[in-house]
Amino acid sequence: MVTDIPYDGSDFYCELAIPHPERLDVVHDSARVLAFHHTRPYWAVHVVVVPTRHIGSLTSVSAADEADIRELLGVVQAIAKDVESEYGAAAVLTNLGAYQDSKHVHVHVHSGGRLA
Repeated sequence: MVTDIPYDGSDFYCELAIPHPERLDVVHDSARVLAFHHTRPYWAVHVVVVPTRHIGSLTSVSAADEADIRELLGVVQAIAKDVESEYGAAAVLTNLGAYQDSKHVHVHVHSGGRLA
């Protein structure tokens, strides 16, 4: 597992994560969705879920993205359920605008205390 992949671009997911899942600690990998343990975790348990097709932001989702977003939410739900079952709690978070470091829809599933 790579825990610190150097990166300074604008779409970590399209440029590094999706093309190179072998460099990640993968939780789920399908044609539409990739989920993996965050490379720089902020919480004790920190999984990121992304569509494999570029979608810029939750606020830019359109009808053409429906199948990708449906599968993304199904994977988020399954991972959150597993995390909640194992650790007693889970949170689901996405960021928008200036809060969104990587300009690609992504959802964080996390539990436990902050690491930083």
